[in-house]
Amino acid sequence: QVQLVESGGGLVQAGGSLRLSCAASGRTFSRYAKGWFRQAPGKEREFVAAITWGTTSTSYAESVKGRFSISTDNAKNTVFLEMNSLKPEDTAVYYCAATYVGWGSLVTGPHEYDYWGQGTQVTVSS
Repeated sequence: QVQLVESGGGLVQAGGSLRLSCAASGRTFSRYAKGWFRQAPGKEREFVAAITWGTTSTSYAESVKGRFSISTDNAKNTVFLEMNSLKPEDTAVYYCAATYVGWGSLVTGPHEYDYWGQGTQVTVSS
């Protein structure tokens, strides 16, 4: 069992930056694929970024490429989402997710993840 707790959300002006953190329980968290998703009011949950375990390959939604960066600190059982050049359309609740898959597997579909955090609100003002 893995428990995920996000932090780092808040209110920021357009063009600003935020760094989200997701702390996980479990000794084998380093062997989980991780991802970030977001959900805006009235919209479905959408993929933002994903990272493998082992290869640390990454994948990003087109809307955030070049602005967001996903990374992990296995020693701290934490996955991060660095968000720069934020736009009002980035406003959403952000969720981290994890799933136990094979080495080097990128997971981008929300239905493929087994564990979810409670979410953290990110609000970008114009």
